[in-house]
Amino acid sequence: MISFIDAHRSLLGVEPICRLLPIAPSTYYEVIAKRTDVDRLSARARRDIAMKVEIRGVFNENFRVYGVRKVWRQLQREGYDITRRTVARLMEAMGLQGIIRGKPIHTTINDRPRRAHSTV
Repeated sequence: MISFIDAHRSLLGVEPICRLLPIAPSTYYEVIAKRTDVDRLSARARRDIAMKVEIRGVFNENFRVYGVRKVWRQLQREGYDITRRTVARLMEAMGLQGIIRGKPIHTTINDRPRRAHSTV
């Protein structure tokens, strides 16, 4: 919604758009203020930004093959106090994934729904 308002605010204005969308103008202005002023972010959001830099560094230093557990262990060795679940959440948000070893699992039952065949 914020990107839609940004794209159309010059034509219509923020308040008229917010009247039609389920968002308060103050919420929109708060999001815009947080983009420019990092001090307005929550403590968790500020820590997440800092840890994303560290996670990406560990991931890249290890040839982009480390998964969540190994990245977490490396951060522990470097002295960062972070939970494994937080590393998993941030890696998922950044789209990072370690190498998966082994063959893919093939089953005899197809997970995809069957398509209806036309008789024409």
